[in-house]
Amino acid sequence: MSIALQKTLSLLLLIVIGIILQKKLQNEDQKKGLKTIILNIALPAMIFVALLKIEINPDLLILPVLALIFNIVMIFLTKFSLPFFGIKADTPAMRTLMLLLPSLAPGLTCFPFIVEYLGDDVLALAALADIGNKLFVLVLAYLLAMSWYYKNQNLKAKSNGQKVKELLIAMVSEPINMVMLVAIGLLSFGFNLESMPGFLSESILMMKDMMTPLVLLFIGIAVIFKWGQLRMITSILTFRAGFTFLLSGLFIWLVPMPSEAAVLLAVVFPQSAVSFWPFAHMSAIRKFEYENEAQKENPTFDLEMGINVLAVSMPYSTLLILGVFTSGSYFTYPLHVISIGGILVGTALLPKAIQWIKSADFSLDNLREKELKDSSAE
Repeated sequence: MSIALQKTLSLLLLIVIGIILQKKLQNEDQKKGLKTIILNIALPAMIFVALLKIEINPDLLILPVLALIFNIVMIFLTKFSLPFFGIKADTPAMRTLMLLLPSLAPGLTCFPFIVEYLGDDVLALAALADIGNKLFVLVLAYLLAMSWYYKNQNLKAKSNGQKVKELLIAMVSEPINMVMLVAIGLLSFGFNLESMPGFLSESILMMKDMMTPLVLLFIGIAVIFKWGQLRMITSILTFRAGFTFLLSGLFIWLVPMPSEAAVLLAVVFPQSAVSFWPFAHMSAIRKFEYENEAQKENPTFDLEMGINVLAVSMPYSTLLILGVFTSGSYFTYPLHVISIGGILVGTALLPKAIQWIKSADFSLDNLREKELKDSSAE
């Protein structure tokens, strides 16, 4: 058995254990507690260690810019492609998916596998790229959500300057972002992990080692399938994954990459699950609407669909990313990545195409009737 397959099976085993533990951890507060430990202790420690192992290079500043460009491209893709899946424009479902699908949550579904398969150096690059994604999910997604809320409820748009300021303060005060700032500050003064007192670096390393098992257990514990919307959501996520593979394939084809690890990073990072932050913005807006009788029956977002997308996206992305890493060097070739992307896009679109063909009336009688109508109109 190959080393990559053994590693993948060991990681999948932890997810299975999490699924088994679902009955023991049915309380939402218990799940939130586990997520809090991951996001406020284990993940910041992992990012801190990874960042202190890299050398500051101005060229790396392009990474957050590329991530933000990806988010924006995905917004337009979502807007123009979702009607094919039966999602009507300017509806709660459309607005919900337009916020969720372009967002990324690499901390829960991508970083643990990057550190296991590619190492801390590549994880540091992924963490830098995530800064651009955070700008999208915390600021731009919020502004979009508020704009749609005002439009949907026919309200006069207010200045968001103060609210954006509060969001930026909240962004900086998040543990993971604080850690990034501290780590970059230490690096700029020439410090690294070895420069720190032994007891402190040892504690940070122990917290970092908790990350992968906790995340995999959390994925197994948190996954909830609501079968009503599962089929449609799976098709949409398959389309998202396929288009993302196409973008990654074109990128690694056109841009010279320094190593195979960098190529794999460009492939797996955009495959991260959707982020919780846009859903948090939607929930806050729904709270405003519930407090106003005139707005209560006219929701801006579909929260039920939102939670289902979150629930399906996490295991879906996890399996995709594991599949990439388990495939050895297959996904380091641009044509292979583009081919897989095309297959996934085709798989997502095929059922709808078949349904459209079946519903269309191509009979001779119908064609003759149409010709008669056209001739009479002339």
